[in-house]
This record gives sequence, C-alpha cells and structure tokens, in this order.
Amino acid sequence: MIKINIWSDINCPFCYIGKRHLEAALEQFKGDEVVIEWKSFELDPAANPPKGARGEELLARKYGRDIQWAREMNANMTVMAQKAGLHFQLDKLVPANSFNAHRIIHLAKKSGKQDEMKEALLRANFVEGKDIADHETLVTIASSIGLSESDARRVLDSDEFASEVRQDEKEARDLRISGVPFFVFNQKYAASGAQPPEAFLEILSKLADA
Repeated sequence: MIKINIWSDINCPFCYIGKRHLEAALEQFKGDEVVIEWKSFELDPAANPPKGARGEELLARKYGRDIQWAREMNANMTVMAQKAGLHFQLDKLVPANSFNAHRIIHLAKKSGKQDEMKEALLRANFVEGKDIADHETLVTIASSIGLSESDARRVLDSDEFASEVRQDEKEARDLRISGVPFFVFNQKYAASGAQPPEAFLEILSKLADA
C-alpha cells in the first residue's frame, strides 16, 4: 500500500489543480493500493476578509500591485485550471477564512468521505463562488456528500476538530512546509506544488518497484 499525505488549503487554487494532476496519475498507475489523507494547512490563518470583499482586490493589495495585474493573474490561473479539466470562476470567488472548512474535512474523515468533502469545498470555492466560511454553506455542502446535518452543525457550533487542524499545521511546520500543495509519499518522497501527472506517476512507480 502507498500512503500519500497531502497538505493543502481550500483557498489555494494550485491545490485544486494539483489534486487533478494526482488523480490523472492515479488513473494511469497500475501498482499498489493508494490511500490519500488530506492534511490541513492555512495560507493565511489570520485572514478575516470583510463581507463583500473581492478576491482580485485582495490579491492586488497583498502583492502591492494594481487591479489589472490581479485580473491578469486570475486569467492565467483560469487557463492553467482549464488544462487540468477545471472551470474556475475566479470573478465569483468569495474571500473567506478556511479554518472551519478544514474542521469539516476532519469530520468527513470519520465517515471515510474526506476526499469527497475536499473536492466539494474546492469546487464550492473556485467554481461555484460560495462562501466557505459561512456555517450554513458548510452544512449544506456536508449534507450534499451524505454527512449528517446535525453532526456538521455540532462541529461548527463548537471547537471540535480544532486540535486536529492545529496538529496538521504543526506537522507541516516540523517538515518545514511553507507552501502548498505538498505531497508526502510513504514518508519517503516529497513533491511540492501542482506537479504534472508524469512527476507523480514517476514517484508512484518508484515506490511500487521498491
């Protein structure tokens, strides 16, 4: 069995593209069973965007550039996503803190639905333009993949799974992970960024042949 730990953030567009690239590699891989575990990582834990904030405005401000630059960056990202089979709608993006979304992913893990939850949240953020910090939105998304609405509400109304998110982030610091996505294969090989499918397939093949 091959175990892949993936640190990523729901607010990271490269993480969604990297997920698709890994999935493409897994479709070609004919070796051992592969198990994926998603690990929490917040690109900006202190983020608290005001209601109505636009993603392109925050992007421009973050890098000290103008709106036109931010729009061009988003356009380039959209093209990159299209090549991976994703249809980003970055003009609809709702800037939001991702901490509670990460807690809901940990809830989904208990039911063996972690990957489904990760996919649903990434799609909600980058394709559907939903507010991934909004509790009602998170409950609806959780319900859509078969999780209990009452369980989702219980988590969001408490600090359940907060320690699990922080533990994932501590592990990232211990591994000196400063950017995501970051993939660790059987605690032996690591890959950073949205690598092409061929790069993932090469690592998988090395592990299968070991």
